[in-house]
Amino acid sequence: MTIACYCRVSTRRQKNDSQEAEIKNWLKGNRIAASKVKWYFDSESGKTLNRPEFDRLQKDIFDGRVRTVVVWKLDRLSRRLKDGVNLLADWCERGLKIVVVTQQIELNGPLGRMIAAVMLGLAEIELEYRRERQMAGIAVAKKKGKFIGRKPGTTKAKPQRAKQLKKQGLTAPEIAKSMGTSLRTVWRYLAD
Repeated sequence: MTIACYCRVSTRRQKNDSQEAEIKNWLKGNRIAASKVKWYFDSESGKTLNRPEFDRLQKDIFDGRVRTVVVWKLDRLSRRLKDGVNLLADWCERGLKIVVVTQQIELNGPLGRMIAAVMLGLAEIELEYRRERQMAGIAVAKKKGKFIGRKPGTTKAKPQRAKQLKKQGLTAPEIAKSMGTSLRTVWRYLAD
């Protein structure tokens, strides 16, 4: 059995370094050998459970290769209350132990599910507040004439490049990684 350590950042420009360092400290403090640990790193939004490394983690859990999941913060698993609660309920029913390093909690059983539900609810509220603050800031900047934003019709990467890579046999996650864009952007480019 392995211990799964899951790290997630929202964009490719962000790094998992601080999450990984704190999880490694926890592993060291609990005398867990590196040979018993398997790492999963995602650079995708927490608003969806559709992430390549998360899918690999789920497969390893379903196959019985993982009995403990260690995360830096609970919102690394999900930013949506419903998804997160359903996920944790499923994991707890499978007998998984979920360790949240920075919040110093271990989730398993009914009490763990209740604590997780509260924490995931707070994560979703924070996501909504952040969006509201961003929109308020944009509105103020527009009124002052200082909002620049991206020019209409511009893209971070070339849509044609995504189509070329697809023709070469690359999967959407591989295309996103090679182009430095999100998976959602690749799907949009391929749909055009």
